Amino acid sequence: MGKFHLGSLLAAGAILAVGFSTQANAEGKHGMYANGEIRSGYTYLTPQSKAIQNDDFQNPGMIWVDDGATLYEAVDGKAGKSCKACHGKAEVAMKGVATTYPKYDEDTKKIKNIEAQVNRCRTKHMQAKPWKYESGQLLAMTVFIRHQSRGMPMNVSVDGPAVPFFQKGEKFYKQRRGALDMACSNCHIDNAGKNARANLLSQGQTNGFPTYRLKWQKVGSTHRRFRGCNKQVRATPYKYASDEYMNLELYVAWRGRGLPVETPAVRN
Repeated sequence: MGKFHLGSLLAAGAILAVGFSTQANAEGKHGMYANGEIRSGYTYLTPQSKAIQNDDFQNPGMIWVDDGATLYEAVDGKAGKSCKACHGKAEVAMKGVATTYPKYDEDTKKIKNIEAQVNRCRTKHMQAKPWKYESGQLLAMTVFIRHQSRGMPMNVSVDGPAVPFFQKGEKFYKQRRGALDMACSNCHIDNAGKNARANLLSQGQTNGFPTYRLKWQKVGSTHRRFRGCNKQVRATPYKYASDEYMNLELYVAWRGRGLPVETPAVRN
C-alpha cells in the first residue's frame, strides 16, 4: 500500500471514525423547517445564528435583496429593457418561481437554475451581457428572485425529461471521490447531526441558497458550496454552472422537497 493511499485512508478515518460525536436533539419538532425526516440547515444552527436569520434588520443577506430589487428595475442592454418591463412587479411575477428551480430547459435540453435563466433573459431579451457566475449582480438578482418565494415549499419536478438528469445528480451525490474517497451522502445522510471535528454536519439542504455564510462573510451560491465540499474531500471541483453541478443541484433540491424557501438564509 502506497504512502499516499494510506494517508488518504487515515484522513478519512479521522473524519468519519474519530471526529464524529453525536449531537443530542434538544429541539424536538422543528415546525416549518422540517418535512418529516427532511430537515433544513436552519434546525442545526445555534440560537444566535437563528436570531440573525429571523430578523431582517440583522440578516446581512438582506443587503443582496435590496441590491437585487434595484437591478430588477434597472434598464440594461441594447433592447432598453429591465426585468420589470417584461415581468411586472416582482412580488407577483416571481412569487413561487424559486420552488420549481432548477428545472429542465427545452431550449438547451439540459437543467437550468435561476442563475442560468437570469442570464438567458439578459442575453436574449435585454440584449445585455450575461453576468459572471458568483458576481455581485448575479448573486443579488438570484437572492432577490428567490426571496419572493420565502416560506413557500420546494417542489421541483424530477419526472418527464428531467429524469436522466435527476439520475445523474443522484449518482454524483452517492459517488465517492477525491483523496478522502468520500461522497456527499457520507456526510449529509450517514452522519447528519454529528460533528466532523468542529463542524456540525447538516443534511446539506439548499432551500436557503444563495445563503449568507458567516464563514464567507457574504452571500454565496449553491455551486460555490458544492465546490467547497469537493475541495474538502480533496477532489477537483467542477466549474460553476457545469452540467455536473446543475444535475446535482436538481437532485439536492428534490431532497429538500417540502422545505420552505429561506433565501437569504444564514448558515455557519
